[in-house]
Amino acid sequence: MEDFTAGAIHDQPARRLWTVDPPFDERVKALIRDWGANKNPELIEEMIVTALKMARDEMGVADLKLINRSLKEMRYAAKVFARYSQFRKVVVFGSARISSDAPESKVAEDFARAMVSHDYMVITGGGEGIMGAAQRGAGREHSFGLNIRLPFEQQANEIIEGDPKLINFNYFFDRKLNFVKESHAFALFPGGFGTMDETFEILTLMQTGKARIIPIVLLDRPGGTYWETWRRFLTEHLFKLGLVSSEDFSFFKIAHDVDEAEREILQFYKVYHSARWVGEQLVLRICQPLSKNAVADLNKNFSDLLREGIVQGSALRQEKNEPEIWNLPRLILTPYRNNFGRFRQLIDAMNASSVG
Repeated sequence: MEDFTAGAIHDQPARRLWTVDPPFDERVKALIRDWGANKNPELIEEMIVTALKMARDEMGVADLKLINRSLKEMRYAAKVFARYSQFRKVVVFGSARISSDAPESKVAEDFARAMVSHDYMVITGGGEGIMGAAQRGAGREHSFGLNIRLPFEQQANEIIEGDPKLINFNYFFDRKLNFVKESHAFALFPGGFGTMDETFEILTLMQTGKARIIPIVLLDRPGGTYWETWRRFLTEHLFKLGLVSSEDFSFFKIAHDVDEAEREILQFYKVYHSARWVGEQLVLRICQPLSKNAVADLNKNFSDLLREGIVQGSALRQEKNEPEIWNLPRLILTPYRNNFGRFRQLIDAMNASSVG
């Protein structure tokens, strides 16, 4: 599965945080060996050692329950998604309070149906409103529901209810992590605090380089002004106060209909495939090589981003644990790791470039 941090996790070695008690260390190793954990055993060992250290820390029961339950939720979700790693997925956010016959719901349904026609799967929060509409459009077979247990309002919609791809979370942070970890695009519809929370979460993660850059489209009812009003707030307040940069506005696009949203997402993956950090180098995996002139133009137009220039090449040896994309051509650069809005602009320019 593609690392949602764009390679930062892949490149973190296991630190082998042992108990500093050799007999126990050997017992941990033997347990993992006897269990048959042949894949990445050092990481399993490290998790067990961390659990043993928590026992000696004499943590309170509330902390232990939180850590235990969140780990179990993450493990189960990863297991469910693993069967569908070959599909790209788009997350649809929006209010559960919007009625099923509202214009916004019709747009959400049409959008999900359009993305499924391009072999995408659709992830929603599993509830009603915009979420239920998107899952009607996608159909049960192509849907995931990441439901949150609440004392009110959030019931699983009839499309995803009872499906193995419905995952129920106790903690919002586990749920939000899986939205980001598993998605290749976001489609955001009008909503309340929850929708705004998710919107700013993904924007913050991309702005700070903590999540891979993916397309974000903002959709509304025909002629609606929800997102124009939101963008005006960003422009007239956050931007004018110097709290966000002009490049940060590159992370999202207001789409005025389903066709425009669909084109934005598909265009993003026209040439660009994925990215991975290898030390200080950023490796952009591309679907087809670019012309020499196109690479030269990227170097010229994005010189402010580069510590070392962009070169076209092949996979680095550190990428050998991703054999399924080993043969894709690469653009390799050593950038300054600050203005990530410019990274999105670089991807857009690359997708518009001439191929070799």
